[in-house]
Amino acid sequence: MRADLSTRYLGLELANPVVVSSTPATGRRESLRELAASGAGAVVLPSLFEEEFLSGDAHLDGTGDHVALLRWAKQELDIPVIGSLNATKPGSWQRIANELVDAGADALELNLYTLTANPLTTSAEIELEHLAAIEAVRIVTDIPLAIKLSPYYSAISHFANQAVDAGADGLVLFNRFYAPDINLDTLEVFADADYSTASAQRLALRWIGILRGQLPGTSFAATSGVHSGTEVIKAALVGADVSYVASAVMTRGPQAIGQILAETDAWLSANDYPTLAEIRGKVSAASVKDASAYERAQYISVLKSAW
Repeated sequence: MRADLSTRYLGLELANPVVVSSTPATGRRESLRELAASGAGAVVLPSLFEEEFLSGDAHLDGTGDHVALLRWAKQELDIPVIGSLNATKPGSWQRIANELVDAGADALELNLYTLTANPLTTSAEIELEHLAAIEAVRIVTDIPLAIKLSPYYSAISHFANQAVDAGADGLVLFNRFYAPDINLDTLEVFADADYSTASAQRLALRWIGILRGQLPGTSFAATSGVHSGTEVIKAALVGADVSYVASAVMTRGPQAIGQILAETDAWLSANDYPTLAEIRGKVSAASVKDASAYERAQYISVLKSAW
């Protein structure tokens, strides 16, 4: 008997926890059809950036194309479609959010992608700006709202709690920033996309495991490093409602989704769990007797082990 992989994320009922993250694959109609046919529980469309929105007539630039894709996806796909937005100016957050809501998005994801190089800007100022963005979008929309956080807040638990207080229904951990590289032949600095590995999931596992007990009514998505059913199971065990996949789809194609789901089902069946829900949060920091592995004691233990 196959295990029941259904889950609930942002108030949406999903057939399974594998959500395709914002990627080039979710930006094309043909590949969206293939992702849905391969079993994706939901899809997140590519981010609508403030720069696109402000570039001119919304019906003549990339913004118009983006909104048209969202409308098409809602008509053609039988899975939830999540819109993604990325902005910096207060007024732009609301305008972009309204565009996506009007196009029929089932939920919104705010991508808080900020790199602050100005030495006069404090971390407190950045956090206040991010919270203001969440509040601004929450005020003008009534659909579920997820916040994609970076791991670079100095007090993640505190900011996560503030984000929820500001109106977030869910948290996506973590946003992976693309860093520059250097061409040693030309000495040019260039940007390049690199794919994740399974070990990249560990940061999200730690913080979802910690935050699950602190924010019991909040939805959690684990992103980065999900390449197989193993990572989906681990994410669920620490308390994630869904696992975002990106690199796996980009490197192996839509069929990666079916493979991941089969591996997830096989583990649950082999370990006598009829549903995915039964293992959710089973090893979160709030559920285990000794939560030291989630905190500083883990660092000390690893350093003292024999390498």
